[in-house]
Amino acid sequence: MTALGKEALAEISASTLGHYEQRAAQFWEGTRDHDVSQNRDALLRHLAVSPARILDFGCGPGRDLIAFRDAGHEAVGLDGAASFCEMARAHSGCEVLHQDFLALRLPESDFDGIFANASLFHVPSQELPRVLEQLHEALRPEGVLFASNPRGDNVEGFNGARYGSYLDHTRWSAMVTARGFVELEHYYRPPGRPRHEQPWLATVFRKV
Repeated sequence: MTALGKEALAEISASTLGHYEQRAAQFWEGTRDHDVSQNRDALLRHLAVSPARILDFGCGPGRDLIAFRDAGHEAVGLDGAASFCEMARAHSGCEVLHQDFLALRLPESDFDGIFANASLFHVPSQELPRVLEQLHEALRPEGVLFASNPRGDNVEGFNGARYGSYLDHTRWSAMVTARGFVELEHYYRPPGRPRHEQPWLATVFRKV
């Protein structure tokens, strides 16, 4: 794949975020009742401390922020769509950072866990090493990274207005472990279905 320049990366961000901005209210109504407790539990059971300080990376309108808050954790959201940030603050009462995934400004060693549910796949694969390093630096020692992404055959590009990187487990795990993580577990979703009906790959890693 040809390397993406600054203009191409800016277009990817603008188009993907624009898609969500235009559909923010619709997205909230369509996802607010999705049961991703399996994913939240996968992060929580590996955390070294409880209550924990958790970054919901790509928090959207705040569904999982609310769940982490109600479970007694200190939850902080982050999203690139301004509308989502406003909604997440209103719905959860939590701190929410408005940051583009490709231009992160995260404090070092600040979080016990990072919950990246259906978010990191929007990062082009050439930028993933840098973004993963930033997440690694933002975690405290022994911190945990959860990520759920649509799995694929290591292809990427626009799907409508949204950009996505669709990686298989082998490539995804190799990219994350190369950044200083060790894999703890992985599984496919939704649970209880044959593999061809499980489009989501969920992974849990620990900072080492």
